Order: sequence, then structure tokens, then C-alpha cells
Amino acid sequence: MTLIAPGSTVGIIGGGQLGRMAAMAAARLGYDCVILTPEADSPASRVARQTVVAPYDDPEALQVFADAVDVVTFEFENVPAEAVAWLAVRRPVRPSWTVLETAQDRILEKTFLNRVGIETAPWRPVLGPDDLRVALDDLGTPAVLKTTRLGYDGKGQVRLEAGADCGAVWDSLGADAAILEGFVDFDMEASVIVARGPDGAVATFDAVQNEHVNHILDTTTVPAPLPEPVRAAARDLARRAAEALDLVGLLAVELFVTRDGRLLANEMAPRPHNSGHWSLDGAVTDQFEQFIRAVCGLPLGATDLIGRRARMKNLIGDAASSWEAILADPTAHLHLYGKRAARAGRKMGHVTWLEPFDTP
Repeated sequence: MTLIAPGSTVGIIGGGQLGRMAAMAAARLGYDCVILTPEADSPASRVARQTVVAPYDDPEALQVFADAVDVVTFEFENVPAEAVAWLAVRRPVRPSWTVLETAQDRILEKTFLNRVGIETAPWRPVLGPDDLRVALDDLGTPAVLKTTRLGYDGKGQVRLEAGADCGAVWDSLGADAAILEGFVDFDMEASVIVARGPDGAVATFDAVQNEHVNHILDTTTVPAPLPEPVRAAARDLARRAAEALDLVGLLAVELFVTRDGRLLANEMAPRPHNSGHWSLDGAVTDQFEQFIRAVCGLPLGATDLIGRRARMKNLIGDAASSWEAILADPTAHLHLYGKRAARAGRKMGHVTWLEPFDTP
């Protein structure tokens, strides 16, 4: 069945802020949501009809979850692909578990991107210190060693300089597999989010500029300050990736923009993305509603920016405690994720400013 009509139930694997905002968008469209998460009192659970609290691969929990929903999706990649494949036999899973499998492993991800003609930074698979020595000889330094799985916000990464002790570096990473990426002298980090429905319809948001602090996204600006032909090429790149994956849902593609205007794909995520949060206030259809539309087979919405420019800033750790000062700015759009405790590096919320068209 292609169409999952309003009144049905959407199952979301993962209970974080992306699941929370997706569930809120689903409610606006007339859907209930059931969350599967190992976390008690998760942000998503407080806006959903039901939460199944259990490990993602718990057989009994998976059965309860499957029985309660009409379609399954996920809010992040770090879930067992085997569990999602089990669900796919029983309910539509969008995006598919094979898309998840590709996106959660950097070797599979880079291989896929290169196979479909999308350029990346030079890279090599690394399965041990001997592989690392050979890869460093090929790519030179500086270079970045990344675990194939579970790395995000700078975790699971080590920068290598000339003379690095490959054995010590490999031991410090604590992984069975990794990739080594060659250095890219980029001018800008950017990303594009694309939605694709079961019928193959595609809608793409404009390219955005991302600025990171301590490896965590700090600020997103849309549109990215790039010539329109470069932004159009970025949108086309994301569309080609989504079509090659036969994706149903949402895909974010993070990019390096080199100083000569080339686009190098860095990572992809088949779900809503931090760099799309601006769309909650700045787009005709926000990324979370678009996500639910695509997953349920509804017509996709327009992605146009509703002002000249939008800027989104993450609230990390204690920054969310400034909510009162933020709300004192009548142009600020504050979103807090309902997390009970702030920690260093934890995303607690975000704030967006929209520049109207009539601004000089």
C-alpha cells in the first residue's frame, strides 16, 4: 500500500528531538505516533500516543511496535539494520532498511556515492594499523581517521599529522573498521535536504551553509552564500543520491564546497537533519512535515524560503538556559526539545531568525 492515510499510526524508531518534531508534524496532519526507544522519558515520547521502551533489537518489543503502527520510519541511523529488516516483513518501512544499512556504515556510504558518480574526499578503508600505514602513504597528511559506525558530532574521529604512530592511533580509536579521509581544503561546509515520495516525486530544499564549533553544528544559514549554479548543482547531487537509493522519505547530504567550487559529498543521513531546522519557521513546508508526507505517500509540499534569508543557531548545553533573553527578542523563534538535563555538547534546542523580503 502506497498511501498511509491520515488517521493511521506512524511508528518512529528513536526518541530524540528529531522524533519529537516529526511526531508533532504528524499530529498536525492527523496521524498518531508510536515511539520505539530504549530511553525512558524521551523527548519524543512526551508528544506521542504511545512509547515502547526497550532495546531496538528486543523481539517482543519489536512485535508490540509492529502491531501498533501502519508504517515505520526512524529518526537516526544508529539502530540495528537487522531489526528494521524484521519490521519490513510486517509493515512498510520508509526509508528502507537497505538505505539505513548503507547510511550507517561509512565504507558502504562512500562506496555508494562514488559508484553513482558523486565525488567525495579521497578515502581508503582501514581494518587495522597496517592498512592505516598504507592509506597514509597513499593519501598523505593531514588526514582524518573515522570509525565506520556510530560516529557523529566529532565522535569517533582522529586527525593524523605526519609521523603519527599508526598502532597507537588505531588502538585509541577502539574500532574494528574505519576509513581514512584525505585532507580537503574546503571553502564552506554545506548541506541539502531532499524529500522523495513512493511515487518518485522529489522536492528539494535550497542548499545551506553550516558552521561548526567543536565538531558540532553551531549555525545554519539559508540560502548558502554561493552562486545559484553551485546551489543548483548541490540540489541535483542530493536528488541523484535519493533516486539511486530508491529512497522514500528524507535524505540530507552534507557537502564540502572547495575553493574552486567543486562539491564533495561528506555524509548522508536518511532522516530529518539538524541543518534543516530553520525550515520550521522559514519554509513553506518544514522538513518534518515533508518527512511525514513522504513516508506516508502524501503529496510533497513546497520548499520555498518565505523570507530573504534564515539563520538557525543550535542551543548546546547550558545555552538553552538563556531562553528568557531569547524570547525577549520578538524576531526570535525558539524551539526547546524538552530534555531534562543539560550536558556539555548536548543539543537542547535551537533558535531561528527570519529576514523578511522587505529588509533593505
